[in-house]
Amino acid sequence: MIGRHRALALFLVAVALAPLVLPAFYVTLLNYIGLATLVALGLVLLTGVAGVVSFGQQAFVGLAAYATAALTVPMGLSPWLGLVAGLALTAAFALVLGAITLRLSGHYLSISTIAWGIALYYLFGNLPELGQYSGIDNLPPVAVAGFALESGRESYYLIWLVTAAALLAARNLLDSRTGRAIRALRFRGVMAESFGVDTAALKLLVFLYAALLAGLSGWLYAHFLRFVSPHAFGVNAGIDYLFMAVIGGASQVWGALIGASVLTVLKEWLKDLLPALFQKSGNYEIVVFGVLMTLLLHRTRDGLAPAFARLLPAGSTRARPPDAPALPRRTQPARGQPLLQLRGVQKRFGGLLAVNDMAFAMNSGEILGLIGPNGAGKSTLFNLVTGVLAADAGEIRFLGEPIERATQREIARRGIARTFQHVNLVSTMSVIENVAIGTHLRGAKGSLAAMLHADRDEERLLLAEAARQLDRVGLGEHLYEPAGSLPLGQQRIVEIARALCADPVLLLMDEPAAGLRYGEKQALAALLRKLRDEGMSILLVEHDMEFVMGLVDRLVVMDFGEKLAEGLPAEIQANPAVLEAYLGGIE
Repeated sequence: MIGRHRALALFLVAVALAPLVLPAFYVTLLNYIGLATLVALGLVLLTGVAGVVSFGQQAFVGLAAYATAALTVPMGLSPWLGLVAGLALTAAFALVLGAITLRLSGHYLSISTIAWGIALYYLFGNLPELGQYSGIDNLPPVAVAGFALESGRESYYLIWLVTAAALLAARNLLDSRTGRAIRALRFRGVMAESFGVDTAALKLLVFLYAALLAGLSGWLYAHFLRFVSPHAFGVNAGIDYLFMAVIGGASQVWGALIGASVLTVLKEWLKDLLPALFQKSGNYEIVVFGVLMTLLLHRTRDGLAPAFARLLPAGSTRARPPDAPALPRRTQPARGQPLLQLRGVQKRFGGLLAVNDMAFAMNSGEILGLIGPNGAGKSTLFNLVTGVLAADAGEIRFLGEPIERATQREIARRGIARTFQHVNLVSTMSVIENVAIGTHLRGAKGSLAAMLHADRDEERLLLAEAARQLDRVGLGEHLYEPAGSLPLGQQRIVEIARALCADPVLLLMDEPAAGLRYGEKQALAALLRKLRDEGMSILLVEHDMEFVMGLVDRLVVMDFGEKLAEGLPAEIQANPAVLEAYLGGIE
């Protein structure tokens, strides 16, 4: 078997030589594959990675195609001005539609993309200025350095240069600070928000990027065919583009290319083969294609890209990130300074009063335990402190500032980090990538810098910090293993390392010892004591009483959403009300 880099090099050589040796028909087919790859690539990022299912990308292809046609044919402007206008129009529509559409979720979101795709299709077909259903023809070819790209062979290199650049930019984007946040959007949005990721803005950014890729494809399509009509931008085209992303591998950058190639070539072959086989004309290819796609997806649910990757030899073991200077640390408040105060906090879910008149305070440099029976309201209280939920009444202050109405991102910026009751990792990402999400607010490079690979210096700092925190919690040997492959106990430790990467003032830990063996619990307790000695404050929810009693400085006990008791561990152990709540009475 050949190595991955050699396979990529062979592919690039084949793409470069293809128009020199292939007949015109196959060169044209490759052009269609390149154009479709651009749209499918946007869907890989939008649907496969970010989890926003769209059936309407063909509308953005049409917007850019019609924009350049309307400027270059009747007005005689340059196709390059048509590119600027087409992308600007596409971006404007994407921002408006995205701001509306992305507020929806589930099947409502997908249906809305079908709706605006249909609306734009009929808009193209009913405007006399756009030629109605007859379309616009005689578009001028694109000229590069005074040379007009009039034939398919001449357009080939422009199409594939743009396609290759888009694939490389998408790969760079996903391998970055922003890319890690994008990969967390689909299933781990709450976790991403708790580390400072603006998930709504990031979804809109991905939506815009996917639309611009589709618009770029539309501009190339219009000047390659030199003709546009609404029939190329119907709902069926949107379904085909989504099929391409799914067939190739909806979460794989190279899956866009594989899916576009398979679907485009297969449909062409079936159109020629089936009429000859059945000795009559008809749309048999649609039936056969549907059956083949069902079988394909049944055998390779993750698409063809992972299956092809398994045929290539695994790369060598990745080395640790190179040592880099430590990131700047925030100043910890003086030990004993008032840190967190809750007064009269209340949270209601319909008729259930989950937290009622909750009040306690903690000082900097202590470990405060929050205990109580199942259903006492402890995790709800954690969500109120971290901004996942908004309090219905009462006051929560952190370092003297009110935070009961602050968002998760604002609270994370102030220096509060957390772990979760149920493990909240992106299982397909490596351990070090999961932990590096915790450094999100400690970096500044955006998506454009990532696509251009101009973020490498900052990325080295962030990954080095993640590696240091993994060493700190004893998981330095598991940097590049998929997080989902670790035992549950180690996954909880990964969450702690991720929280430490945020350089918190206050660390909230929701049942961190659950699933740990005795030795692992002892190591965790030692780590938490060390963090306290370094000045960090810890608010801890835990059900393991032996673990809690030997670790915390003070305890707050909750029952039925209210504070039942507060004091030193020895005082709580002797409190009759606590014994009643836990054991049903002293006897």
